[in-house]
Parts: sequence; structure tokens; C-alpha cells
Amino acid sequence: MNTRTRVLTGTALAVALGAGAFGAVSASATPAADAAPVAAEVAGKKNDGPSDKNFTTTTHLTVDAATRAAQAALQAAQAENQKVTVAVVDRNGNTIVTLRGDGAGPQSYESAQRKAFTAVSWNAPTSVLVGRLAQTPNLKDIPGTLFLGGGTPVQANGAPVAGIGVAGAPSGDLDEKFAKAGVDALAK
Repeated sequence: MNTRTRVLTGTALAVALGAGAFGAVSASATPAADAAPVAAEVAGKKNDGPSDKNFTTTTHLTVDAATRAAQAALQAAQAENQKVTVAVVDRNGNTIVTLRGDGAGPQSYESAQRKAFTAVSWNAPTSVLVGRLAQTPNLKDIPGTLFLGGGTPVQANGAPVAGIGVAGAPSGDLDEKFAKAGVDALAK
């Protein structure tokens, strides 16, 4: 086991034991203001917390927020009698939530996930990315991507933190309109 794995395993064990002793576990997308920095010994170098150049802090959507966004997108589609699937993925393209609307086609499930992944990967709506295929047609060959309208990134401070993909409406413009409704729901 390498040093990093031992440190992470030890830290996780200590947190789990500490949480069990106090009977509660609290999770947050942002660090608590009074949280003490985690100290770890990495290859003989002391880590004084997040300012260490070997670590990074990222922002993630909560499951509740992802679900709220997906439901808003699905409701926007239903209001226009469209049968769609909505997927929300995290910054790494991992699916947080997928909602398949009543009557949505079987192809819409994977298409929604791939549109969401594509939007978050390039931090741009997939309708914008479609235009880039003219200059770089081999972009479409990247695994997991789908360059059709209907994917929109979710941003925090200008950086992509998630993607919302919608598939199943008769046009990518409609799919993207519904995905944007999901992003807009997060601002409320």
C-alpha cells in the first residue's frame, strides 16, 4: 500500500470512528469555517491543509440539488407535452440522477447522460459544441460524448461542476431549453 493510500485510509478510519463516537455524521459541499485543517504526513512532508499544492478543493451538487434540477427540466418538458429523459452528472461525468419521463423512448436514457457528460466536459452547451465539429470532426469519437443539442453545464464561479442532459424531444433546441430550465431551478 502506498503512502497516499495509507494516509487516506487512516484518515477515513479516524473520521468514521470519530463520527461513531459522537453519533452523528455531517456532510457539506463547503468546508466549515471552524474546521481544523487536516494534517497528514506525505512522503516526509507535512501537509498543513488545503493550501498545500498537492491537494485541490472542488464544488459538487448535492443529490437534492441534482434531483431538483432534473425534476424542473422534466416538468418543463411535460408542460410542452414532450416525453424526455433528464440526466444530471457531476464534474467527472458520473451520474447523480436520471429521470425517465413517462413514454420517453429507450434511446433517450443514454443520450441524456452523454449530452450531460459532453456539456460538463467542455463547460459549454452541446448546441455550441456541435459547431466545433466542423473544424474538428474527430471530437465525436471521444468515448461517452454526444454532440447534439440538449446538454447544458452547471457552473459555480464560472467553473463546470455538473451537466444536465435532456433527450427525447423532437429537436435538440427543445432538449436544451428543458436542460436550461433545470439549471435555472438551481438559482432559486
